[in-house]
Amino acid sequence: FFYFGSAQMRTASTGVLICAFAAADAFLSTPAYCPSPTHLSLSASNQDGQDVPSRRGFLTSVTAAALAAAVSSQAVVPASPAIAATGASTADAKVTDRVYIDVKGLVDPGEDPVYASPKRLVIGLFGEDAPQAVGILKQLVSKQGLPADCKPKETRTLQREQLEANKVYNSCVEMVEKGVNYDLSTVWRIDKDNRIDLGSIQGKYISRIPPTFEESNSGLKHDAPGVVSVRRGNDGGFGFTIYPGGGDPSLLDEEHVVVGRVLEGMEYVKAINVLPVVQSSSVGYKAGGSKAKTAPSRACRYGSSELYCNELKPLKKLQISATGVL
Repeated sequence: FFYFGSAQMRTASTGVLICAFAAADAFLSTPAYCPSPTHLSLSASNQDGQDVPSRRGFLTSVTAAALAAAVSSQAVVPASPAIAATGASTADAKVTDRVYIDVKGLVDPGEDPVYASPKRLVIGLFGEDAPQAVGILKQLVSKQGLPADCKPKETRTLQREQLEANKVYNSCVEMVEKGVNYDLSTVWRIDKDNRIDLGSIQGKYISRIPPTFEESNSGLKHDAPGVVSVRRGNDGGFGFTIYPGGGDPSLLDEEHVVVGRVLEGMEYVKAINVLPVVQSSSVGYKAGGSKAKTAPSRACRYGSSELYCNELKPLKKLQISATGVL
């Protein structure tokens, strides 16, 4: 450290530098809060009531600054400055397309479960705000589907597992000309009040490479129940998410692109939101896992088809029986 003229200046400079090192060590993506020298408690009173440098005051202030830096490192970072700067609302967003999702497994009051008809959700898409993601969703709800290549053939150690991997790959190659759609996909996760994840593809589509959803700078957020979004990147699979309302949407705002909102069928969204789900923290998050309590894997969080996951899975099977563009 350089020498400054007074003890107070030396102490203040040291505190600021330590705070800066703490921020750097935390690998912050945004600047941490570091008090200025005038905010650091650097002095104590002597017998004459005058302020004199205090070692205890200095250490207390530096500790507080380091804690502030650590807390700042965990703050939610907006997807882009444009998103943070706008106050756009989904209520004002222009609906460019309307699609429908028929969900099988819900029963109206007084309806016979055996003969219960599929329940329809009508979703308005914001094609001007998220054109790339909306374009992908429109293909996924169409009969033609979304073109998607097969994942590379997996290499397994055991011969039996390798034969199964070869079978899956060959089956995918034979049907690669048919696009992926939501036929017979499922509602795979219900995190009450926070999110409902739909479109978990199965069977013949499970070995396809999922699309990459690009970021949108529209500034739209999960500001009302029924907002529909997709996860940025390609580790969210082919699915989409409905925000049921009531929970904290900050994580969805950070990681997802808003693509639309439910126009009709919110009563069914509310019904899905309160369905009982698998609470597997005491038996392992992954099917067949150990009984130790573990944090959910990325597959559990994002619905990857590479690993079957039970966490927050509805106890009653909900299947998408039909989709299309209106």
